Amino acid sequence: MKKLLVPLLVVLIVAVTAWLKRGDLLLAVIKYQSANEHEVAENRTVPWQQGPAERMTGEGEQPPNIILIVADDLGFNDISTFGGGLADGKLKTPSIDRLAAEGAVFNQSYSGASTCAPSRAMMMTGRYPTRTGFEFTPTPSGMGKTVARLTDGLDNNMPSSFYNQALEADQPPYEQKGLPASEVTIAEMLKAQGYYTAHIGKWHLGRENGMAPHQQGFDDSLLMASGLYLPEDHPNVVNARLPFDPIDKFLWARMVYAASYNSGDQDRFEPGGYLTDYWTDESIKVIKANKNRPFFLYLAHWGTHTPLQATREDYEAVGDIKPHRKRVYAGMIRALDRSVRRILDTLEAEGLSDNTIVAFTSDNGGPGYIGIADVNSPFRGWKITNFEGGIRVPMFVKWPAKITAGTTVDTPVAHIDMMPTLANAAGVQIPEGVEIDGVDMLPLATGEGLESWNRETLFWQNDHYQVVRHNDWKLQVNDRPTDGLQKWLYNLVEDPTEQNNLAASRPDKVKELEVLLAAHQASSRGPLYAPTTQMPVMIDKTMAEKFADGDEYVYTPN
Repeated sequence: MKKLLVPLLVVLIVAVTAWLKRGDLLLAVIKYQSANEHEVAENRTVPWQQGPAERMTGEGEQPPNIILIVADDLGFNDISTFGGGLADGKLKTPSIDRLAAEGAVFNQSYSGASTCAPSRAMMMTGRYPTRTGFEFTPTPSGMGKTVARLTDGLDNNMPSSFYNQALEADQPPYEQKGLPASEVTIAEMLKAQGYYTAHIGKWHLGRENGMAPHQQGFDDSLLMASGLYLPEDHPNVVNARLPFDPIDKFLWARMVYAASYNSGDQDRFEPGGYLTDYWTDESIKVIKANKNRPFFLYLAHWGTHTPLQATREDYEAVGDIKPHRKRVYAGMIRALDRSVRRILDTLEAEGLSDNTIVAFTSDNGGPGYIGIADVNSPFRGWKITNFEGGIRVPMFVKWPAKITAGTTVDTPVAHIDMMPTLANAAGVQIPEGVEIDGVDMLPLATGEGLESWNRETLFWQNDHYQVVRHNDWKLQVNDRPTDGLQKWLYNLVEDPTEQNNLAASRPDKVKELEVLLAAHQASSRGPLYAPTTQMPVMIDKTMAEKFADGDEYVYTPN
């Protein structure tokens, strides 16, 4: 009997250990699969199209060049234009500040959504998800299941997450989840008008079935095929892992160092350096090669999204910022700021600055899962919530030929306004039959045609998590699977940081805004596919902190 007990005990110990470490085992499998999924070739020269050797001439003014720079997960307080800067102002963003000072600053600018992909779709189309159906951020295979499992295994007292495997099994693969090819993008419109169009960096709007950037109006696309800024063991990289964040664990397992060109990520090769600098190097090549014809450059940075990786030079340059992850993050912001400086300097050197529109924004607010408390200060909330911290973003537009330096705009604007703004600036007509929800922002920045601006209402949604801002009032409704419907009502003029929830004391205003939400949803085509996960997110704490009774939180479907 004793002889039998020993092997049984060993089997039991192995089984218990495997159960406790099941998350680690799952990550190991994902890492192995990812490493063997695609061959990644050596870096190669990108064959960008070359414009004419001399500037085009003809009757009338040449339409403006357009450069749209989009950061990823950049916090409102990461930009020193607003009087802040990371680490109590120790880290400034002088080049982004320069862009802001030389054009218009939109003081109440909003992302299209609290996560990246729907925001990017709205910038490309000027349309709400109620029209496009593109409501959620596509995630790589296995991410929902893995993150939900790892989240529930954390020792942070958070409410449970929810994952529906049956729903995911019924949906198309990651590469086929995107903005429908039938949608008209700003790139398609500009290309039809004679612009050369180039995309560099992140896309996240589909990679197959006509949804890849080079199939959605871009003449050329240098795509971020995966998300490491440098190989993890590169001698010039400083990494910061986040043991409290399941998303970070998944990304380190899933991501590799790879780009692709006009292939929807099928033909992968190594980028030519630290990703933020590499995208900038290639952007400068595009500008120089096409300086004699109108061009549209969509520079979609990955910075400052996790995984947190900085170059050793940037890590050293930002100084002794603690903790380590914050210093690495600061180095990433420094690289992003350097990118803006190099773009602006190139435009000046090539004589293109006056007639080039340069717009800068971030796809959403900074995330709480990086464990840095002040990224969205003074606003509450993070990415994945629709509190101001999750959806307030920088929006700066420079166009010396039309916009006076130092212009400030206090009227609320959003990412859905980007497409009609750029189209109108280029003299491009919106195609017939395409309903646009955004409004041209240029009258706010130039004062010309300002009498036509009459919008009062903006909307956000992630399935049951819905938000409306009407004039100065903002209502959020979140039907939490754990304890039902929650509502938050704020007057943003009197309470811009959302401290005093008026939902109980102002039922009249709640009802008024709920009518607007219902009307907005009544015309919705519905999402292209159903959300498969429901993740709890604390509003006032980062993921490095523990949940306690009384902490406010939302559930965000995706």
